[in-house]
Amino acid sequence: MEGAFASGTLIVLALCAVVTLVNLASLRVAGRRIGAVRPGSTFPAGAPVSLVRPVCGLETFSEEMLTRGFRLDYPDYELIFCVADAGDPILPLLHRLIAAHPGVPARILVGDERVSDNPKLNNCVRGWEAARHAWVVLADSNVLMPPDYLQRLQAAWRTDTGLVCSTPIGARPAGFMAEVECAFLNTLQARWQYAGEALGLGFAQGKSMLWHKPFLEARGGIRALAAEIAEDAAATKLVRAAERHVHLVAAPFEQPLGPRSAGEVWSRQLRWARLRRVTFPLFFAPEIGTGALLPLGLGAAIVEGAPALLALAAMGALWYGAEYRLAARAGWHRSPRLLLAFLVRDAMLPALWTGAWMQSAIVWRGNAMDIRPKEADRLRPRIGTA
Repeated sequence: MEGAFASGTLIVLALCAVVTLVNLASLRVAGRRIGAVRPGSTFPAGAPVSLVRPVCGLETFSEEMLTRGFRLDYPDYELIFCVADAGDPILPLLHRLIAAHPGVPARILVGDERVSDNPKLNNCVRGWEAARHAWVVLADSNVLMPPDYLQRLQAAWRTDTGLVCSTPIGARPAGFMAEVECAFLNTLQARWQYAGEALGLGFAQGKSMLWHKPFLEARGGIRALAAEIAEDAAATKLVRAAERHVHLVAAPFEQPLGPRSAGEVWSRQLRWARLRRVTFPLFFAPEIGTGALLPLGLGAAIVEGAPALLALAAMGALWYGAEYRLAARAGWHRSPRLLLAFLVRDAMLPALWTGAWMQSAIVWRGNAMDIRPKEADRLRPRIGTA
């Protein structure tokens, strides 16, 4: 009996060690990839760009985020703001910013096109079709754009590229739950996205997307992204079907968070988890092992003896220490509370993972959405004017 316990302890420790090593490897791969500027961009230097920004409502950092778009260090670009509702409170701010920056061509398009259950995609359709240039960036309203925003997207373009994206990096958290959001966005989600891209498994991210318009138009245009409830999942599948790759910027752009409640963090992460489960179930299934608390906690509950428990504690310290080091190396948010945020995040992961499998309905900005995959009806692109 004693031999069986010893054998079982070794098996548990071995499994925990394997999970820890896999996560440490992903942290190392991501750490080497993030910030590494690779030569060889094939983007035509100085090509004019249309920057399409869907906006909805006033948020904590709206004025700063939208003002950044007018101050890009780029010779030739236009701004197109897409607003679904004519009564949206963001409109006075947009009119004021456009008047304050007459040197930047900018337009506001009001009204959406109901091509899907995704309100963001519906809001982008008119902007895409009104874009004057062959290169189009779709950028969320809460992306913190540095002056070289467009150059950094363009630097990742290669001959085999179908799409360049940037995952959001949580910044300026106000309160502990916003720190938990940083723990989700940065050293977990961004880390795995960069590790996957380094291994040839790049996934699109809808925060910032650089498209060559003729490429997407030849495959159904922006309306083809209605094939999935998440436009970035549809974009990933479309690019892969064309035998191209999704590439990521060398260093991702920040998303200021401000205050976050526990309910907001939970609902947002559950929504994203359900979207990943529906659109890429085989990749979503292993996510149960991406947090340290579940494997190491189960190991601590099963093994016996101080040496085994010390080994598990060492694995946990190594795991979280490597996460914190990645945040420091990448220049992302970090604070003493971030280590506790890692623990809270990992305590949430099993429940989020389970909840993602139990239900397919989500609510986003008050919109009930059916997230089951649809057969792409390949709506023909329409060329419209503002």
